[in-house]
Amino acid sequence: MAFNNVYNGKKVLITGNTGFKGSWLSTWLLMLGADVYGYSNDIPTSPSMFETIGLPDKVHHYFGDIRNREEMNVYIQEVKPDFIFHLAAQAIVSTSYENPFDTITTNVVGTASVLEAMRNITWNCTCVLITSDKAYDNVEWIWGYRETDAVGGKDVYSGSKGAAELTIKCYWKSFFQAMPNIKLGVARAGNVIGGGDWAKDRIIVDCVKAFSVNQVVEIRCPKATRPWQHVLEPLSGYLNLGQFLYEEKVGSGEAFNFGPRAEQTKTVFELVQDLAEFWGLNRNNAAKLTGNIPFKEATLLKLNCDKALAYLNWHSTLHYKECVHYIADWYKAFYVQKNVDMYRLTTRQIEAYMECASKQNLEWGVI
Repeated sequence: MAFNNVYNGKKVLITGNTGFKGSWLSTWLLMLGADVYGYSNDIPTSPSMFETIGLPDKVHHYFGDIRNREEMNVYIQEVKPDFIFHLAAQAIVSTSYENPFDTITTNVVGTASVLEAMRNITWNCTCVLITSDKAYDNVEWIWGYRETDAVGGKDVYSGSKGAAELTIKCYWKSFFQAMPNIKLGVARAGNVIGGGDWAKDRIIVDCVKAFSVNQVVEIRCPKATRPWQHVLEPLSGYLNLGQFLYEEKVGSGEAFNFGPRAEQTKTVFELVQDLAEFWGLNRNNAAKLTGNIPFKEATLLKLNCDKALAYLNWHSTLHYKECVHYIADWYKAFYVQKNVDMYRLTTRQIEAYMECASKQNLEWGVI
């Protein structure tokens, strides 16, 4: 069984479960036999993956503000989860320019609220706290960042993620090192794409909305390069890390990068063209440049994932074209084919992904 069957029959709490990544993670954990609980502020988009695949009827969900430490603490004490995956965040860079204070409080104070609630846990609990590749103090060099590199950032979003990392580190050293019942790990990933994302200022979202009505998509920075990865890649890393922490195969309090293969680094323009081709459109007429660039975007940011390979036996599974194919299939089913069971399509993509990992002899993927 995948992930050595550690999630089967366990209570798993996901903060930010109504979001894009949270919805995929919830679905995967349900497939693994987990009893899934969610805590989030709202359903962030309309449409949303959470509602599209029917998760309100499949998980236990609580609406609450991650920054409210009392409410967070009460919920964790009621649920008594075996695992916590902390995904809740303000994750949109452009929003951090519009609402910097909310970004800081959500990403830093929200993380501190979860950490405070963890201090009151008296049972055995494995906690995976997700930040971002944007946590690194990015100087836009060609090398991938390692877990020991400096965190920080030149914009509010990056700074909030770096500050969350520092908050986790000081809580670990001050409290959790002396709590053997708490197993804690930090996961960093970014440039995640996949079916079911409808957040604003996302290139894939802009593409599928335009392609679905036979329009050309407008792009801001066509030459910006990103190490694109399907959402299942980092999620497999989070679940892998949770398993290894639970089984005490890896030390607690460590951070791990989860990024794609080097060949996944493509320009925004290349990604748009390739998605258009899988959609059945002319790749050469898929995009046009817009002059509306409301904020500065990093042009280069990569992760070094040697630590995850060495300690977790984890590496990314999909090749770039496979990743784009998964995305086109999901959104075409939603926008073009209609009346498709989107939950079943989502589980089929997870099954195909696990089979691909198993064929590559990845330990977590053994079915």
